[in-house]
Amino acid sequence: MRLPIAAGALVAIATSLSPTQAFTASPSLSSSFTSRRSYVPRNVHRSQPRRASTISSLQMSADLKVGVVGATGAVGKEIVGCLEKRSFPVGNLRIFGSERSAGKEVETKFGAVTVELFSEDSARECDVVFLAVDGDFSLAHAENICAGDDGAVVIDNSSAFRFTDGIPLVVPEINAETTKGKKLIANPNCTTAIGLMAVWPLHKLFGLKKMVMSTYQAASGAGQPGMDELVDGTKAVLSGERDVAENKIFAHPLPFNVIPHIDKFQENGYTKEEMKVTWETRKICGLGDDFPVSCTAVRIPTSRAHSESIVALFDKPVDVAAARKTLEEAPGVKLVDNPDKLEYPMPLTATGQYDIEVGRLRENIAFDNALEFFVCGDQLLRGAALNAVIVAEAMLDNGALVGSS
Repeated sequence: MRLPIAAGALVAIATSLSPTQAFTASPSLSSSFTSRRSYVPRNVHRSQPRRASTISSLQMSADLKVGVVGATGAVGKEIVGCLEKRSFPVGNLRIFGSERSAGKEVETKFGAVTVELFSEDSARECDVVFLAVDGDFSLAHAENICAGDDGAVVIDNSSAFRFTDGIPLVVPEINAETTKGKKLIANPNCTTAIGLMAVWPLHKLFGLKKMVMSTYQAASGAGQPGMDELVDGTKAVLSGERDVAENKIFAHPLPFNVIPHIDKFQENGYTKEEMKVTWETRKICGLGDDFPVSCTAVRIPTSRAHSESIVALFDKPVDVAAARKTLEEAPGVKLVDNPDKLEYPMPLTATGQYDIEVGRLRENIAFDNALEFFVCGDQLLRGAALNAVIVAEAMLDNGALVGSS
């Protein structure tokens, strides 16, 4: 049976949210959390004026040789875009690819760049290399690229090293200091990074005790093929070509459906995507190995930007007004919380933004000392590419990344 044509709104949304949608960065503004020093990134998008950041080392740094591996993929394109739109000191941009893409020319703000066939020796000639590739590739090459005093700093977007002892897992606004003296840095899972941007300042204020998260994750979590499958499948159903969309990327058809299954199921009944939130929250925030975090991850038929419903239980009594003030001042966070005007976080408004959106903030009525809120963030940016570039900025600031002669 054909679905109502009114559902065509989904096509308009899906096709309008291109993975290369433009976004604008405005000057960075700063704030700090209590107890742990927080890194304040430059050029963070803000809707409200704040104090100007005083990170001077970026302006003083020599131009860097920057490499991007996987620059033609969804995350890789966004890494190049972030480098173009921020004041990162790129002196020479090198893009590495496979035999299929080597020789192609990519237009960038830094000029036309010819894609080079990847080799470890070539990557080691860079000062910093961003890996936007799968975990197997990272496992095979990342440590070799950064080995020795003459190796490059490597910021890896895969899951290969996230749980490896001695390799920092970094959201720079939370634990930038862990990059000092390190050459290999792991970028978190996008879901974790987006959620913790909101949870961390509240944790510093009230002391996190437990957390329950439900995620509503866009097709872009599966990269460009996932977005294409959603758009193509939606068009096929609305045109009457098919009653139910085809699925190759996702476990089930995604158009007009939600799928409570992302990644492989584990012995405890959770999926690996859900357990990543637990494991990574503990490591990034410096919490115990038994700290209680639970997640249910659901794939939904939106093109881009993940959403999360979070219930956070705290040691101290919560104060909604104090929580609002803390979130308003937190770097990388935009409070969108005006129900009277129907203003709250949505994928439609979070897409293409550097900040995550937080709203629907309220005291939870089922648990004592608990807040409930809703978060949206562009996972290709805040959850991946932007986070990686801000990690590099933090490493410039603390001396872990320096230009070679």
